[in-house]
Amino acid sequence: MSKYSINNPNSNVEIILPKQGKSQAMPLFSVSVSAGFPSPADDHMSGKLDLNEHLIQHPTATFFVRVNGESMIDASIHDGDLLIVDKALDAKDGDVVLAVLNGEFTVKRLAIKLDTTYLMPENKEFTPIEVTPEMEASIWGVVTNVIHRLRK
Repeated sequence: MSKYSINNPNSNVEIILPKQGKSQAMPLFSVSVSAGFPSPADDHMSGKLDLNEHLIQHPTATFFVRVNGESMIDASIHDGDLLIVDKALDAKDGDVVLAVLNGEFTVKRLAIKLDTTYLMPENKEFTPIEVTPEMEASIWGVVTNVIHRLRK
């Protein structure tokens, strides 16, 4: 993956672009894994799984960004997670979006109520942001997936 940082001294957002070209397919087992009671193991593989096919709908309009902060922890988006962001999707009420407010990046849930737009955190410790006409605001893309480690 190629990386670059946004040219803003106040921003610590790192944009990571997916590699173009040949993708790496991994083995895919044909059985589901029980998250309740254990089930008998199956040694059947159903083929190969390419995560690009499952996670990226618009390859030329998709990028990755690393999360810095705790404002979205109740949406299972944690500090250090990798977000997959699609610029080709139109943001709608309820989407998690990557927005730019006055030159600063933020990840929040988009809320549109009547004629007012809000960027809502998913952590009670943070305050919703009302987007006003005085603000320089734009949506860079819709977050489609979150990748985070369970073990470091």
